[in-house]
Amino acid sequence: MKITPYLFFNGEGSEALDFYAGVFGSKPAAVMRMSDAPPDMPIPEDRKNWIMHSELPVGSGRIFLSDDVMSNPGPMQGGCSIMVELPGAEEARKVFDALSEGGEIRMEFQPTFWAAGFGTLTDRFGVRWMVGCEEAPQAA
Repeated sequence: MKITPYLFFNGEGSEALDFYAGVFGSKPAAVMRMSDAPPDMPIPEDRKNWIMHSELPVGSGRIFLSDDVMSNPGPMQGGCSIMVELPGAEEARKVFDALSEGGEIRMEFQPTFWAAGFGTLTDRFGVRWMVGCEEAPQAA
């Protein structure tokens, strides 16, 4: 069994996909545009280039991403975050800094009692992230 986060955007899907691909050093495995839909599917003309479905490999997992063509969703809200765990604090810090660019840091990336580094943020697209590492904290 796999659990895959599926992120929805309001016309910012292409920008978000490019952003996350850069942050995670990955290339999309699949991108389908609304213009690829069957001709009888009612897609507004100004949304034909929106993303219908995309898949971005991230480490041993993946993220699905789409624009919500039939509605106009606002920024993501609620108690859900995507947790990213990297081997070391230095690598985790780089991902945290990249994701937080243009967003809002909720908890600064810092050493904790459970890991050498952990922080939380909301990125510029409204997606909440928790970034940590497997590296153990320094002994006091």
